[in-house]
Amino acid sequence: MEGLDPRRFGLVCAATALVAGAAVAGCAQQVEGIATPNAAEATSYREYASSSSAAATSSQIAAARDKAISDNCTLFPGTTGVGVSKYNEFVDAHDNDAPDYDAKRDGAVTALEDAAKQVEGGVNTAGPQLPEELRTKFVAYVDSARALAQATREMTYTSPVGPLNDASKRVNDARNAVRDACPK
Repeated sequence: MEGLDPRRFGLVCAATALVAGAAVAGCAQQVEGIATPNAAEATSYREYASSSSAAATSSQIAAARDKAISDNCTLFPGTTGVGVSKYNEFVDAHDNDAPDYDAKRDGAVTALEDAAKQVEGGVNTAGPQLPEELRTKFVAYVDSARALAQATREMTYTSPVGPLNDASKRVNDARNAVRDACPK
């Protein structure tokens, strides 16, 4: 019995592959025409993509706004509370002719100015993400705290207290307006 000749076997396999390939290629049919997208589906997809992108952007804007509100409202009571405490210590020193009157006055001025600076910094950092209505209330506090710091700086034992009391009332009103506007 004679064995298979590897060269002959390879030739038979190659010929079989050519015949099968020609048969498959002969069965293929070319489609005539020009490829065009389905206009309705393309429009629908573009609208979906656009609305999805707008929703993502809207969500990012809302998250930035919420963070700006939270950052500023959370820090506000503590930041301004120091100024209130130091101012009240000054008032007590003034009312009691305390020997540390000047130190209490200067401490109140510094604390009020620091509070105004910190609140202003928070508002500036938040930028346009902080809603305008809330921004206005924070700025009103900053302005009134600086005015109270100036009125406090000018106080002596013999100064009239009317301007100081007016400036103090404006600070209290501004603090309350911010606290009322901030989420609970």
